[in-house]
Amino acid sequence: METALIFAVEGDSDTVLVRDTTADGRWPKWAPTAAANGIRSALAIRLSTAHSVSGVLNLISSKPHLFGEDDLAAAELLALHASIAVATARAEASLNQAVDSRKEVGQAVGRLMERYKMDAVQAFSTLQRYSQHRNQRLRDIAQLVNPTGKLPL
Repeated sequence: METALIFAVEGDSDTVLVRDTTADGRWPKWAPTAAANGIRSALAIRLSTAHSVSGVLNLISSKPHLFGEDDLAAAELLALHASIAVATARAEASLNQAVDSRKEVGQAVGRLMERYKMDAVQAFSTLQRYSQHRNQRLRDIAQLVNPTGKLPL
């Protein structure tokens, strides 16, 4: 089994280039381990948007001094596109979760309205109180109410 080596961008820099792991002294533990595992040059580019950091694009080679200025420019462009794709996917997942939560809460409000003859404001306020009292998310309380229409004990 091969050893996977992760090279992370640290500090304020968005890009780190290691031209030769046998000659780079910035990472006294990582560089010799990388070289021993056949990694002679590496390029790491932070995947980020204005709002978040989502990871690092790592490019490695068994040849020293492989990455030049053209490679760096192409990798930075690729990292920019990857950052946008990851941020978009995360935002979409978050929106889908929010819609699902809203549906769960809406169903619970309806169940409480029917069972306890409450109006929508009273039912929602009741769910909120239970959520705060039990220190649980509103969606979790709604999931407890929906199968039976009863408030959790």
